[in-house]
Amino acid sequence: MINYFFENIDSQDIHPDTSKWLENLIISENKKLGEINYIFCDDDYLLKVNQDYLNHDYYTDIITFDYVKGKTISGDIFVSLPRILDNASTLSQNFESELNRVLAHGILHLCGYKDKTEEEQIQMRAKEDFYINQIKNF
Repeated sequence: MINYFFENIDSQDIHPDTSKWLENLIISENKKLGEINYIFCDDDYLLKVNQDYLNHDYYTDIITFDYVKGKTISGDIFVSLPRILDNASTLSQNFESELNRVLAHGILHLCGYKDKTEEEQIQMRAKEDFYINQIKNF
């Protein structure tokens, strides 16, 4: 099950097909859906999570907490909506496209993909692009 929560930010409408698209991503990676919680928040909320749990003192667009067991994908994925908006503007993308990229990014982390090295970043970006192109089928 995929759940959506909002902390320190107004709730947003999530497209009805978003969960189906994300579930398809998980199945395509030969994994099973457990429980995934997307927590949408503001920059300050996510900064506090970053400081308290990761000892990082900087803003970010996403933090993923992995509760994966075997092939069953579960986790809490915190997403800063203001950071997504800023990134979309910087990258000349629309908000929805950048949001979908970040939603997929969190799931891909839970599927085992990393993005610390340049090679891992290239692979992650290719996977994000592949699945973003799949959203048109939903």
